[in-house]
Amino acid sequence: MKMSIAGDDLQAYIIAQLNAFFPDKHKVSRSDMAGNFDIALQRLENCFSKINKKYFKENGSAVFNHLNADQYAMLLYFLANTLYRDNRDVNMCAKIFHLNRYLHGLDAFYEVELPDIFLFIHPLGTVLGRATYSDYLLVYQRCGVGSHNDIFPELKEYVSLHPGSSILGNCVIEDNCKISAGSTIMDMSLEKNSVYIGNTINFVIKKSLKKNNVWL
Repeated sequence: MKMSIAGDDLQAYIIAQLNAFFPDKHKVSRSDMAGNFDIALQRLENCFSKINKKYFKENGSAVFNHLNADQYAMLLYFLANTLYRDNRDVNMCAKIFHLNRYLHGLDAFYEVELPDIFLFIHPLGTVLGRATYSDYLLVYQRCGVGSHNDIFPELKEYVSLHPGSSILGNCVIEDNCKISAGSTIMDMSLEKNSVYIGNTINFVIKKSLKKNNVWL
């Protein structure tokens, strides 16, 4: 993967931000991330390799720019989640999670298992709860995935959440479904290749076989 700065410098950059934002006595160091940082970068590269979008590819290879906010938000999620999976210090996981919230207005908790392949497009104000997610998830700004009556949704492959959309409660959203901008679906399932437009009181469901061209 082509990177805007070397891996060691990127790790130092993140550590410097964490220690600046959270100036407690528990300073984050390289040893706290030993091994996990490289795994997070591998997960990021695998994810980017499936994305067909400007700034994510160059001459067929994945590209990462630490000053691209969407890309940096994705890295911070992968890093916090990778550390959590390896039973590392949850306080450090929390710091990385909160750093993502401060920098990008994104709530993607480190315990939430996002899929291996997903894409954030300026996800300001987006909250992704403890749903079941599948690959090729596309999420824009002000989106919400959460519970209703303590039940979370299940999202299959190629699900797209457009700006201001939400999926709540007992929903199974099948393959290649799109939740249109400003729409909310709750306690209702969608068949594959559906486009949902509206809210819980007044909605329309259309059919579309077209897959989003952001994916290879």
